[in-house]
Amino acid sequence: MTEESPSSPEKNPATPKRIRVYSRRGDLGETSLFSGPRVGKDHPRIEAVGEVDELSSAIGLARSFGLPAPADEILERIQRKLIEVGTEITAMTPGRHAVPTVQPEDIRGLEELIDSLDASLPPLNSFVIPGGSPAQAALHVARTVCRRAERRLVALLRADASFSRRLVAWFNRLGDLLFVLSRHCGR
Repeated sequence: MTEESPSSPEKNPATPKRIRVYSRRGDLGETSLFSGPRVGKDHPRIEAVGEVDELSSAIGLARSFGLPAPADEILERIQRKLIEVGTEITAMTPGRHAVPTVQPEDIRGLEELIDSLDASLPPLNSFVIPGGSPAQAALHVARTVCRRAERRLVALLRADASFSRRLVAWFNRLGDLLFVLSRHCGR
């Protein structure tokens, strides 16, 4: 029998417990809503939060192309906000569990960013064909994923009148911001 090292996680309380990536709880196609019931992985809230996850990944891809500092900083803040938004989407009663929710000032904040960035761009005379640099193209992909997430949220709102209208408005502005950021990165 061998003696365990004092630095092993079992003996050293300063070593954080490692969290497993898998739980096996979803092997039959179900998952849990935040402080709520188990639902199918095809539940509308799970579909919506999956779109949010994909959006964050698309934004991460765009950021990997080396965006200018202001754009990269904006997008990092958006990715952090998307984590909160995902929690709000999966919470059946966000107010009851102190879940951060999208507030009117979050929507105004996006509008202010859009207006500020848009003021430095030439006016649009026609539709924009997605493309340009790899970063611009990735931002356009992120914009379209954002619009798909927005459509999922609209479906949730139609099915459940208690669902947050502010979430839908926030995603609407976020899609606009991604469009403007794409144009901004092409200057």
